[in-house]
Amino acid sequence: MSNQCGSSRKDLEAYFKGGKIHVWKDHFAVVKSAKPHPGAFANIVNHNEVTVVIEQHRIPVEEALAVEPGWRIITFGMVLPFNLIGFLAAIASSLAEAGIAIMAISSFSTDHILVKDRDLAAALDKLRGLGFTASDD
Repeated sequence: MSNQCGSSRKDLEAYFKGGKIHVWKDHFAVVKSAKPHPGAFANIVNHNEVTVVIEQHRIPVEEALAVEPGWRIITFGMVLPFNLIGFLAAIASSLAEAGIAIMAISSFSTDHILVKDRDLAAALDKLRGLGFTASDD
């Protein structure tokens, strides 16, 4: 693997070392919605649909067209430069090897992944194996 902030997978793994992750305490749902919801973790609007990521106890039932509950959010507590290549790919590959599905959301400064609650412990083990430290470690 090659990237501009490092030239190899080894360099990327060095970038992971000491990186902090934060697990949100709430359980979230991914909702196909009729419209965006104020106060949600994320509203993703494209030409096909509106996806709302929101705490399960706040699901906008009257606007929900489909609901996928049982997600936990892991936030990477580091500012990720725009020229960093392979960060999310390495994480997704590691979790995929363990049979863990993710939903990724990138913000301006960092990335977030959603994993099913049943996979949270295994996902944290894999991320620790990459060098990350959970905020509660």
